[in-house]
Amino acid sequence: MAKQRIIVDAFGGDNAPAEILKGCRMAADELGVQIILTGSAEKIRAAAAQNAVEIADFEIIDCPDVITMEDEATDIMRAKKESSMAVGLRALAEGRGDAFASAGNSGAIVVGATLIVKRIKGVKRVAFAPLLPKSEGFFMLCDGGANNECRPEMLAQFGLMGSVYMQKVMGLQNARVGLANVGTEAHKGGELQQAAHKLLEAQAGIRFVGNIEAREIPYDAADVVVCDGFTGNMLLKMYEGVALALMDKFKGVFTKNMKNKLAAAVVYKDMKALKKQLDYNEYGGAPILGCSKPVFKVHGSAKATTLKSAIALCAKYAESNIIGEIAAAVAAQKPEE
Repeated sequence: MAKQRIIVDAFGGDNAPAEILKGCRMAADELGVQIILTGSAEKIRAAAAQNAVEIADFEIIDCPDVITMEDEATDIMRAKKESSMAVGLRALAEGRGDAFASAGNSGAIVVGATLIVKRIKGVKRVAFAPLLPKSEGFFMLCDGGANNECRPEMLAQFGLMGSVYMQKVMGLQNARVGLANVGTEAHKGGELQQAAHKLLEAQAGIRFVGNIEAREIPYDAADVVVCDGFTGNMLLKMYEGVALALMDKFKGVFTKNMKNKLAAAVVYKDMKALKKQLDYNEYGGAPILGCSKPVFKVHGSAKATTLKSAIALCAKYAESNIIGEIAAAVAAQKPEE
C-alpha cells in the first residue's frame, strides 16, 4: 500500500515551525507517512538545522506568507492566498496529498476548507469535531466552534457525520448521538434545540439518545454530542480548563508536604495515566467534518507529540472511506419539506 501523503502547514500554531518539524519527523518515522510541508523553504530548512531535525525526505512547497491568529478568516482567499495554509489547502484540492493538517487560525481553516477544498455535496456546513475524554473512553463534540449560528437541519447533519466518523475512523460501532440541551425532556431548549431534536429523532442511520445536559457529558452520556458552534466552543474551552485546573489541584495536594510526596510516589503511575486520559492533546485536534477531502485542525498550542497524534488521525481519515460514507448518508436523507 502506498504511503499516505500528509500535507502539513509548517507555520501554523504557537510553536511553529520547530515543534511542527519535530512532530512531522516522529510521524514519518513511526507511522510511515509521507510528509509534505508548506511554507518558506528557507525558513523551514533553517529551523530544521537549528533543531537537528532531518527533513531530506520531506517535500516542501515553497510559499512566502503566513496567516496569523490576528488575521481575518477571509484573508485566506485574498490578502493571504499565498500563505502556508492556503497553499496547503490548494495542494490538497489539486490531489497533491491525501490529507491536510494545520495548527493555525481556526476561522481561516474553516473558510479555506469550505471555499478551496469545498464541501461534500449536500452538506450544509463543515463542522469542527474534536475528540474529548469522558469517564469511559472519548466522545466527539460537533460542532466545536465552526458555526456560531446554526439551523436545525445543520445539527441533524452534524449528528450523522459524527456517527460515521466514529465508526469509520475511531472504530466505534453504533455510536450514541446526544443533543446538548438544558434538560433531558424533548420539549426543553429554544426553537433550535426543539426542532433539531425532532430531526435527529427521525434521522435514519444514527442512534439518537435524546437530550443530554452538560453535567452528563463527562459521564458517558453519548459518543457524539451535537450542538451549535457557539455552545460547542464554550463547552470545549470549559472542558479543557477544568481538566487543567484539576490536574493543578492534584499536583498541589501531592507536593504539599513530605507525607503527601511519599503518597504521590505510591500512586505516581496511576496519576500519570489519569493525566494522559484527561489530556485533550492525546487526540491531536479536530477533523473538519463535511469537507470533500480530509482536513484536520491541530491544537494551536501543539507540541511535537500532539502533532504526531493529529497526523495519525489524518492518515486513518485518509485511508478510510469516510468521505464517501458521509456523502452517501447525506444523499440518503429525506429532502426538506
